[in-house]
Amino acid sequence: MATADAEGLEDLLRAHAPRALAALARRLGDLADAEDAVQEALLAAAGAWPERGVPDDPAAWLVTTAVRRHVDRVRSDTARRAREDAVVVADPGLPTSLAPSRDDSLALLFCCAHPALAPSAAIPLTLRAVGGLTTPGIARLLLLTEAAVDQRIHRAKQAIREAGARFRLPTSPEWPGRLRAVLHVLYLLATAGNAPGDAGGDLARGDAAAEAVRLLRELDRLLPDEPEVGGLLALVLLTEARRPARTGPDGRFVPLDEQDRTRWDQELIAEGTQRVERAMRRGRVGAYQLQAAIAAVHAESSDLAATDWAQIVGLYDVLLRVDPSPVVALNRAVAAGEAGEPRAGLALLDALEGEARRLGHRLPAARAHLLARLGDHAAAHEAYRSAAAAATSVAERDLLVLRAARCRAHISASDEMSGGVPG
Repeated sequence: MATADAEGLEDLLRAHAPRALAALARRLGDLADAEDAVQEALLAAAGAWPERGVPDDPAAWLVTTAVRRHVDRVRSDTARRAREDAVVVADPGLPTSLAPSRDDSLALLFCCAHPALAPSAAIPLTLRAVGGLTTPGIARLLLLTEAAVDQRIHRAKQAIREAGARFRLPTSPEWPGRLRAVLHVLYLLATAGNAPGDAGGDLARGDAAAEAVRLLRELDRLLPDEPEVGGLLALVLLTEARRPARTGPDGRFVPLDEQDRTRWDQELIAEGTQRVERAMRRGRVGAYQLQAAIAAVHAESSDLAATDWAQIVGLYDVLLRVDPSPVVALNRAVAAGEAGEPRAGLALLDALEGEARRLGHRLPAARAHLLARLGDHAAAHEAYRSAAAAATSVAERDLLVLRAARCRAHISASDEMSGGVPG
């Protein structure tokens, strides 16, 4: 058995908990009971593994322990004694029927996307059950309070139980109705894994993105002719390719325009580009394919100046028709500014003022970027400060504060050259 320090143990438990939950949900047929039992198993592991070492198969250990805890709870509850006969206590040395399989997590994913659930409840439930994100991590990702996240997850589990949802992969007629919700959750899962992370938070780790890649590969194997599955897999792979350059030596978040592109993973770029090209040849172009195509244009550029911004603007034009949203419109405005039209980009941002609340810090940050491109460092400085004040991530706030400071340095240098007194 291997050993693990406190941080390593936390990462290990987080990595194996979703697979254990999926296997136990298959076993018990009840997601709420399975989650309660897995939580008890995680507590047991946190106490046992530091002293006894990490078992060779951590997920199987968690499942076996969770089943035992579930049996103990059923036996101690006389009101539920009738259910005891349905539970078989497995020999911990023979966990074959309990061992997590590759399809368990996918089945759990589709169970969480059951038609009985509203998207507002299904998404946080899936991020918790499949992605292993904690309540604070989900709250940051969805811009909700922690209390709201817990309430939505509770409602979702109740709805699944009342609907009698079966733990299995959907039949062919059921695929279309659930696939869109599943892809949306996997997109959010990958976003969580690649968002600028705060130290010690869920978003600082790549576990969520790695799980999204694994599940998308399985989904692509089952649905090879579904272009949006291939498109989303391509998008996630191209985003993952930039992971090595996304963090500096000091742990600081490094945005796209400052990344060392020699550190990008060329194998992932080649695979992602190939997959998006294949998906788009099928003739049913969707939002994920278009986002992947935009990511591929960035991936093919040696630096920011060499980027084919005109092509990116064109792709955003199509994306706005296929899947219009304020975020897409904002990104299109920035791309227009980078294509040599910063004033036109700023005008497009002005038209988004009515969406300022939904866009949050993104709108003043985009405006600051284009103002700096125009050389208006004073206005850019103020916009960066506004963006920093609205940022919800410490990593993003630190970056925005740094960029505001750079604008301030330009102002000071300009004042000194003109003979003025720096403020």
